[in-house]
Amino acid sequence: MPKTAVMSFDVLFKNNPKDKNVTIQYSNVLAEIGQAQLAERILMESSRLNPSDPDLHQALKDLSARKTLNEGGYEGLASGQGSYRDILRNEQEAKSLEQANRVQKTEDQAERLIREYEVEVKAQPNNVRRLRDLAELYRQKKDFAKSLEYYERIKATEAGASDASIDAAIAQTKSRQFDYQIEQLDATAPDYTERVAQINADKQAYRIAECQKRVDRNPTDLAIRYEMGVLYFNAGKITEAMAEFQKAKNNPNKKGPSMNYLAQCFAKRKMFPLAVSTFQEAIKEKQIFDDEKKELVYNLGTVFEAMEKTKEAIEQFEQIYAIDIGYKDVAAKVDKFYSEQ
Repeated sequence: MPKTAVMSFDVLFKNNPKDKNVTIQYSNVLAEIGQAQLAERILMESSRLNPSDPDLHQALKDLSARKTLNEGGYEGLASGQGSYRDILRNEQEAKSLEQANRVQKTEDQAERLIREYEVEVKAQPNNVRRLRDLAELYRQKKDFAKSLEYYERIKATEAGASDASIDAAIAQTKSRQFDYQIEQLDATAPDYTERVAQINADKQAYRIAECQKRVDRNPTDLAIRYEMGVLYFNAGKITEAMAEFQKAKNNPNKKGPSMNYLAQCFAKRKMFPLAVSTFQEAIKEKQIFDDEKKELVYNLGTVFEAMEKTKEAIEQFEQIYAIDIGYKDVAAKVDKFYSEQ
């Protein structure tokens, strides 16, 4: 029942688009019901966000192979129909797709693809896939105004109006635009530091306002609540951040990170007992001593340090020292403690 499976995966994917396993399974089922292009776009976006993930790259290669079999004429050969001439006719198109899928494109390739895609969009103004390709290519070229223009055209289509990933892409593009403004500044100018600070403040204000709009549109989306909390935390708005993390921790996939930030909020308010209990609760949830658990244990140790509970702090740092001596400054902390005994 692949169509029923797609509906279920669609819900899972929207709730947690960063879940790699869900993304791959969702794409596979989409391809199974004939929506290979949508599946490819989803995998390409995930691969772009996680360029070093081998599983996503392999899934994209497998999907491309399946498309080649389905669209390139090989199925016809297997069934006794079609010809190698059909395959050769599609060879140029396959090369074009391969170039489009590369994470890094040369300037010449980008320019050629832009010209090619703009011709397609002129003939098919609501071709969402090509509009998105153009938006990403222009963002790569740092032509942010043009990139945002194409993202807005996607938003104007029926398919793009409700696509939360487009809102996220627009926010990311505008954030990069702020960073590019800093890159263009003269580092030797006397007001360089002040201008950088102002641009960063403008960027932070924009990101908070943009995320708040998404929260207002999707008040039950706890992943966005978590994002909002991180933005508030980084802006020093601790009370607002606490409120968002308290909501976000009800999302199973955001529970650990939300409690980590929530405990840090308590620590910043010098509510140390609350910070300790929150860190300890989050640590109990972690069965594997991965990077997330290391951070929780380390942060708990720093809270004990702030409380001047040296023995309890070292007990935390020793846990990390035993498995990863190079983590942050745990080696210096532990070595100093024992050298003083």
